[in-house]
Amino acid sequence: MVNEKNVPLHVQIPHAIIMETVRILDRDFKIYLREADIQKRISETAAQISRDLEGKNPLLLGVLNGAFMFAADLLRALTIPAEISFIKVASYEGTASTGTVSQLIGLNESLEGRTVVIVEDIIDSGLSMTNLIEEVKKHNPAEIRICTLLLKPGNLQVDLDVPYCCFRIPNDFIVGYGLDYDRYGRGLRDIYSVL
Repeated sequence: MVNEKNVPLHVQIPHAIIMETVRILDRDFKIYLREADIQKRISETAAQISRDLEGKNPLLLGVLNGAFMFAADLLRALTIPAEISFIKVASYEGTASTGTVSQLIGLNESLEGRTVVIVEDIIDSGLSMTNLIEEVKKHNPAEIRICTLLLKPGNLQVDLDVPYCCFRIPNDFIVGYGLDYDRYGRGLRDIYSVL
């Protein structure tokens, strides 16, 4: 699989090269958010979390696979002690959210009495996040907060308190910076929206 400049998708693109469009499988995508803008918002969000959770040693609970890059960058930008762990849930097929958490795997740490920050790549309908919060509550944390890279407020079907949100976006399908289209495109440094 190659993009319009005949660069194989599995080849790492040098940092200085920004492609305005990419082709992934059967879809074309255009640049939506540049890496520098993403990193700036992550730093600002990490500063807010650091202020709000000073002295609490929060546990960041990254949702795999999409949030792995965001969670790592967020953790590095925090100025307070924090721990990180990852869980896996599934709710997307192709470009549409199923809205149902079909699986929760990998929770090995005790959440009892902890401040937990669920770190998600994107919140679409909010149904998966609501289900995930209910699962996390079963482990008796002191509090649960949500941090998302992207939020689609126009798609929310539930009332969610999302205190930490880097970007609010329209109902476009996006890819890159950890987000995929049928398992491809996660390694792109920028975020692209479907044409």
